[in-house]
Amino acid sequence: MEQAAKWLSENYIELLGVILGIAYVLFSIRQNILTWPVGLLTSAIYVWVFFESKLYADMGLQLYYVLISIYGWYEWLKGDEANHSGPIQISRLTLKLGFILAAVSIFLFVLMWIILKNFTDSPVPVADSLATSLSIVATWMLARKILEHWLVWIFVDTFSIGLFWYKDLLPTVLLFAVYTLMAFVGFVEWKKEFKKNVS
Repeated sequence: MEQAAKWLSENYIELLGVILGIAYVLFSIRQNILTWPVGLLTSAIYVWVFFESKLYADMGLQLYYVLISIYGWYEWLKGDEANHSGPIQISRLTLKLGFILAAVSIFLFVLMWIILKNFTDSPVPVADSLATSLSIVATWMLARKILEHWLVWIFVDTFSIGLFWYKDLLPTVLLFAVYTLMAFVGFVEWKKEFKKNVS
C-alpha cells in the first residue's frame, strides 16, 4: 500500500494526462467540441511529462497540439461558413492531399531527426521523430475532419507503445494501448457517419 501511494505521488501528473487523454479521444470519436479544450489541457500536461523523460520531439509535439487545439476548436465551431453549409463535415483524403501530407511527414521526420541527433541528448531520435512527424499531420487532419486521420493514429499509437515502454512511462503505455483501440472505434464510427452523409 505504501509503495502504491509512493508511485501515485510520483506519477500523478502523468496519470492526470492519461485520464484527460482518454476523454479527449472519446470526445473526438463523438465529434464533440470538448475535444479541443480537453486536448489542449492534456497537451499542456504532457509538455512536462515528456520534458522530464527527454522525449524532446514529443514535448515539442505537445506544444504544437496546444496550438492546433485552438485551430481545431475554431474550425469545428466556425463550420464551413465559406460555403454556408453548416458545421464542418467528415471528408475523405484525396490522392493529391495524401501526397502532400506524405511529403510534409517525410520533411518533418528528417528535420526532427537531424535536430534530435545533433543537438539533444535524446536516446531515441529516429523513433521520436517518426511518431512526432506523423502525429503533427494526423492532428491537422482531425481538425479538418478527414476520416483517414484515424488510420494514421492507429499506426502512431501502436508504434508509440514500444517507445514509451522503452522510456518506462507505464501509465502512458496503457494510455496508448487504449488510444489504439479507440482509434479503431473512431475510424468505424466516422466511416459510418460519412457513408450516411453522402447517401
